[in-house]
Amino acid sequence: MLTIFNQNSDILDLYQKKLTHIMVDEYQDTNVAQYLWLRLLAQTHRNICCVGDDDQSIYSWRGAEIGNILKFEEDFPGAEVFRLEQNYRSTPEILSAASALISHNSGRLGKTLWTERDSGDKITVRGLWDGEAEARNIADEVEALKIKKASLEEIAVLVRASFQMREFEERFITVGIPYRVIGGPRFYERQEIRDAIAYMRVINQPDDGLAFERIINVPRRGIGAATIRAIHNLSQAHTVSLTEAARRLAGTDELRPQARRAITALFANFDRWAGLAETVDQVELVETVLDESGYTEMWQNDKRPEAPGRLENLRELVRALEEFENLSGFLEHVSLVMEAGQADAGEMVNLMTLHAAKGLEFETVFLPGWEEGVFPNQRAMDEGGASALEEERRLAYVGLTRARRQAHVSFAANRRIYNQWQTSIPSRFVEELPEKDIEAVIDPGLYGSYPANSGFEDDAPGEWTAAGRGPGFQRMQSAQGLIKDEGVIDGRAKVINSLPPSSNIKRGIRIFHQKFGYGKVVAVDGNKLEVEFEKAGVKKVMDSFVEPA
Repeated sequence: MLTIFNQNSDILDLYQKKLTHIMVDEYQDTNVAQYLWLRLLAQTHRNICCVGDDDQSIYSWRGAEIGNILKFEEDFPGAEVFRLEQNYRSTPEILSAASALISHNSGRLGKTLWTERDSGDKITVRGLWDGEAEARNIADEVEALKIKKASLEEIAVLVRASFQMREFEERFITVGIPYRVIGGPRFYERQEIRDAIAYMRVINQPDDGLAFERIINVPRRGIGAATIRAIHNLSQAHTVSLTEAARRLAGTDELRPQARRAITALFANFDRWAGLAETVDQVELVETVLDESGYTEMWQNDKRPEAPGRLENLRELVRALEEFENLSGFLEHVSLVMEAGQADAGEMVNLMTLHAAKGLEFETVFLPGWEEGVFPNQRAMDEGGASALEEERRLAYVGLTRARRQAHVSFAANRRIYNQWQTSIPSRFVEELPEKDIEAVIDPGLYGSYPANSGFEDDAPGEWTAAGRGPGFQRMQSAQGLIKDEGVIDGRAKVINSLPPSSNIKRGIRIFHQKFGYGKVVAVDGNKLEVEFEKAGVKKVMDSFVEPA
């Protein structure tokens, strides 16, 4: 349309006369083409009304340009700006925290939100041991709300990226909390996850025809519909599996040379991977398969906006494999998860990304994963610099303002990635929340909340102390008054010990620790245990961090 208007003044004049008044909603989400198109149409009558919130511009990855709304007065001299500042949704505490957070952005028009609603709960900011503990905690909170007769429909878990959903989905299934994923499929139903699992199934069970057919030409190998029909025909005629039929056809002249070569090469790979499965663990096996098959490279070369997210999901799939002893155990688990499909009827918790949450609202909102690198997202900042950081902050603002009554922010102190623990620090957005509007809930043992001379440095992952005293957490400490310099609880903010009372663990019993795995208790000193772990050796740990195996 822009080309038509620019090259045909008579057509532009026709539309300018026809459209005497123009109204645009969600103006902050307009792209460059829409912006130029509107400027042309509004030149004659200059009757244009644009409604939007610059603090909710979160779609630059699909072409939205926040500058369109920021320069509206410049584009239309004499335009009048009305700030709609009364909020009818959230409590004063939520609005105050969200306003303080977004005030750190420089590229905004600015506004002061207020509400006539009564005061409510402060925002909870909770630090947990790892992602699994975070998922357990949120599931426990949901169950507690359900006991209080809260509607599951009014509860939402909002994550920065789709790969974060897996742990919440699996936890909800485990404890029987019905849920729905808004804006996309469940984790194990995603295209890239189904493809990767199909490769695993063929290695584990070569006669799995459905899995074989799914990936026979993924990535593209030049195996077309005619070849697949020929494989099906042979399979039916000789009552053999699709994989056996494909093997037989590859040794004949029934197929085109290119298809024969592609199938022969594919089976050579599967034979090699099957042999590899006997010598390496399932994590190394799947990483090798995704690499050698070209599947990872396929998404690396994909230029669509969703491709990086699919790669993140594949990395999360590999992380899920680390939790199982072998490939068969993992595939059995996936089958059980997939069979746990839920009917559409009845109340369900809402699970979605922050981008999918825009425009929605809930009584209670959980906001997990507020860690540097996760949120704000490191990849986004690497690609977009300062402007990307401001958009990440707008995304945080959107997340907080989805809540009517309760907002719960959480972060994990460490994540297990590729079979290794990686420490993390709270998001800078945690620091930017005003102390008066939050209640800090920090589990004991995180970031030096035990005295440095307690003798329990071993209870933390490698470099835990360094991470706990790094700039990110020091910012949080100074902002929230959680911990003194020497690592002892200060008490200015409310710190809650959410772990159960010390258990009566005796010498000689077998236990499990989140980081170190299985071990045997060799000494007990009050609530301090000395444990000989099967893989990590002898460590000193708190009894509240272990459970009988």
